[in-house]
Amino acid sequence: MAVRTIEVRERLMARNDEYAAQVRARLAAAGTVALNLVSSPGSGKTLLLERTLAALDAELPMAVVTGDVQTQNDADRLARHTTRLVQAVVTGGACHLDARQVLEALDAIDLPATRLLFIENVGNLVCPANWDLGEAARVVLFAVTEGEDKPLKYPKMFRTAHHAVLNKVDLLPHVPFDPDLAEANARLVNPGLRFFRTSAHTGLGLDAWFGFLRGLAGAGIPAASG
Repeated sequence: MAVRTIEVRERLMARNDEYAAQVRARLAAAGTVALNLVSSPGSGKTLLLERTLAALDAELPMAVVTGDVQTQNDADRLARHTTRLVQAVVTGGACHLDARQVLEALDAIDLPATRLLFIENVGNLVCPANWDLGEAARVVLFAVTEGEDKPLKYPKMFRTAHHAVLNKVDLLPHVPFDPDLAEANARLVNPGLRFFRTSAHTGLGLDAWFGFLRGLAGAGIPAASG
């Protein structure tokens, strides 16, 4: 008897792409720009978002969907900095968010009143690279404590990103890290990658990041256009 192989992964990915298309359509109809923030654990995604919300909450209408494996700790941290909704998605052990989860989270967000939507993905540089969430652009973060070869070790994540944030640059005097080499390695994988060098802890470099976000919200610039 012939054996019939069911490609479960392909079916899951196809279904996810259908949900992602629905997310993208809803965001486009509302005029909302969504950024998918991805990184390994401990790179500073949540602190960067905290600083962003604290600085721009009164100026820009923003909302956040944050994913975590077991807790909503990150969502609770972010909620202290904004009067807007921070929607927590607990994945129950899954190493990434999927588009269905984001689509369901949108039901609780006033999209027409939201110019920027941040999707804080689960801390992982492998799984989230494969899942379209319907975002306008993917922003990958890594820290100076992680090594200059991070983009070469996780090429798909950097290849599918539009922007990169090199964070914790305040630690450069204390760690053997060459930021120029790190950016060069990233551009070997993705020559069009746009970089921001920041310290979410001290505020160094955040003005450029904030200016980028203001441009997206105010001028309607496509997030992936660089």
